[in-house]
Amino acid sequence: MDIYDIPFDRMDGTSATLAEHRDDVVMVVNVASRCGLTPQYEALETLQRTYGERGFTVVGFPSNQFLQELSTDEKISEFCSTTYGVSFPVVSKIKVNGKNAHPLYAELTKTPDAGGHDGRIRWNFEKFLVLPGGEVRRYSPRTVPDAPAIVETIEAHLPR
Repeated sequence: MDIYDIPFDRMDGTSATLAEHRDDVVMVVNVASRCGLTPQYEALETLQRTYGERGFTVVGFPSNQFLQELSTDEKISEFCSTTYGVSFPVVSKIKVNGKNAHPLYAELTKTPDAGGHDGRIRWNFEKFLVLPGGEVRRYSPRTVPDAPAIVETIEAHLPR
């Protein structure tokens, strides 16, 4: 399945796909509001503000599979905006693992990270860079969003 055509729900109830970002660099990340890694929102927002106008976007996918996300989309949205000033899209809560994993995550998790891990999401804030043309790069939850390897990849694939 083409990763760009897999639908997901926005928090307002409308449907979206990554198709509008086919020529962009997209960072897909499973987020949670009550996790030790939640401060990564700050670096995600900095990346969005730094590269957003050049064809980069973060898309946050809240998940409660690690029991660290708020109960409703409304509470998640409020947390993201008031605590971290998030300007990138944070979509409706999904499952990232198991038989009910969202189809986008079922596709993304086929990609191994630099250590060879593929399959199940290990924790909140696992990151996937979807490069123009659909190539996917995977980064572990503890790799910060603005790690040099990630920033170099983003910059290498943005228009000059």
